[in-house]
Amino acid sequence: MDTSIGSVDGVAKPICNDVGSLPAIACHPISPAAASICEAGATLGRHLARRLVQVGANDVFSVPGDFNLTLLDHLIAEPGLNIIGCCNELNAGYAADGYARSRGVGACVVTFSVGGLSVLNAIAGAYSENLPVICIVGGPNSNDYGTNRILHHTIGLPDFSQELRCFQTVTCYQAVVNHLEDAHELIDTAISTALKESKPVYISVSCNLPAIPHPTFSREPVPFFLSPRLSNKIGLEAAVEATAEFLSKAVKPVLVGGPKIRVAKAGKAFVELADACGYPIAVMPSAKGLVPEHHPHFIGTYWGAISTAFCAEIVESADAYLFAGPIFNDYSSVGYSLLLKKEKSIIVQPDRVVVANGPAFGCILMKDFLRELAKRLKRNTNAYDNYHRIFVPDGVPPECKPKEPLRVNVLFKHIQKMLTSDTAVISETGDSWFNCQKLKLPPACGYEFQMQYGSIGWSVGATLGYAQAAKDKRVIACIGDGSFQVTAQDISTMMRCGQNTIIFLINNGGYTIEVEIHDGPYNVIKNWNYTALVDAIHNGEGKCWTMKVQCEEELKEAIQTALGPKKDCLCFIEVIVHKDDTSKELLEWGSRVSAANSRPPNPQ
Repeated sequence: MDTSIGSVDGVAKPICNDVGSLPAIACHPISPAAASICEAGATLGRHLARRLVQVGANDVFSVPGDFNLTLLDHLIAEPGLNIIGCCNELNAGYAADGYARSRGVGACVVTFSVGGLSVLNAIAGAYSENLPVICIVGGPNSNDYGTNRILHHTIGLPDFSQELRCFQTVTCYQAVVNHLEDAHELIDTAISTALKESKPVYISVSCNLPAIPHPTFSREPVPFFLSPRLSNKIGLEAAVEATAEFLSKAVKPVLVGGPKIRVAKAGKAFVELADACGYPIAVMPSAKGLVPEHHPHFIGTYWGAISTAFCAEIVESADAYLFAGPIFNDYSSVGYSLLLKKEKSIIVQPDRVVVANGPAFGCILMKDFLRELAKRLKRNTNAYDNYHRIFVPDGVPPECKPKEPLRVNVLFKHIQKMLTSDTAVISETGDSWFNCQKLKLPPACGYEFQMQYGSIGWSVGATLGYAQAAKDKRVIACIGDGSFQVTAQDISTMMRCGQNTIIFLINNGGYTIEVEIHDGPYNVIKNWNYTALVDAIHNGEGKCWTMKVQCEEELKEAIQTALGPKKDCLCFIEVIVHKDDTSKELLEWGSRVSAANSRPPNPQ
């Protein structure tokens, strides 16, 4: 692993994992109420706070509970740390997820059991997306372990391990800190494991320990260093040799980027390979934003039957395709309908390469492999030339008549015009997946969505966290009404943090993505007056502006206001559209996923 902590290529803040230097810190959303904490500073709470700052988790998303209050006192007292109180634990976890996507690491703090089990879903999502999220839980008093006592916030059994057992399946390391003697080691091991494995970790800290000094802690913890992971040189040479030989025989090879480019920190290496070989480059849907779309050989999103126009034809007709970091699940494969052949494929994972039906090579870092392969391949533009020959520019939506009800394709035509290098797009699970996938991202424009886990409501918390981490970008979030109802409360936290996100709430009266997979009365939801709800949450505190739009003229006015007079405000634009107004991609995808879900049992 690279010693840097960051985004796709490990270049986000902080830029070095020799974790001594501290990034600049914004103002504190919660007033320090514990300035007089143990000035000696050699406490567990101080140590954990310093470690979070050192690795770049300068904003910690929390919900207070009686088991974590003393720990929160110590975190608040740390000058480099902002404690951001969220409305519920699920959103705190989603915010840590969004923060990690921009900063490279995120953290949340909740209370024992009722908080831990609530945040569990968000941590599972972070695990599925390979995000290093440090989940800290305020645990029971250390004297209560092993006493056969029954505590509140539990299920009424004298066994405190229920929460731990739940987290064992969705974290890569679990530390239960109920002794000061090994607290230093457990905390450091947990944090370093999260960074090395790029997965969430669980740290439970007994509620009576944070304020107690101990000789194992020092006021300024010694910076720790993550040893870089190295490729096996012999294996790397063999893998490059086998791959170069395979690709040299191909007439029209292509490159396809997958989501694990992020965890492999191989974005730059992938572009270097594309520059050298001249192959066309596509991305899997969950890798959108990880590969620059302004690259001269970029041909769009490969998503089987719902790919960008002319992209699937080029990929599936190729005689060789190299997939860097793919995840082939039923969603990304459109119900297992991709027309790919194993014997034509080279699969490059973060530490492994498989060449067609031939040999597999382990202990090889993706970025090393791609860079070495770039030196060996002959330039071949045949597949891109074919794409260029058949390509026809996208059509544009028909012009709206005056006051005509707004269509979704018109909405996204205008969102496209809003995108710059100073923006980032957050796309919620649902039809926004498919509409946002068609946006053409300018250089340095951020893009995030959660495809592997696909938890509806994720985007509200993730928008909060991403915007807090990426203060140099204005976030544009596209959220369906059904998803918004799951996690709406933390709009209030965005206001408290002074964020200027633009949220497009697409109100079509139900769970549209579920309708297209399998319809039923359960997909219809109670309609809300969403702008009135946000106005009520605003309650005259902070900067917030809302508008409800039903036609293109109103949409233009809303966007102009959000980008102009209200550029410093949280802007919430409720877009009213017809319940059946969906992308053609969702219609195709939904029918194929439905077919996959409804396959009858195999004969026994």
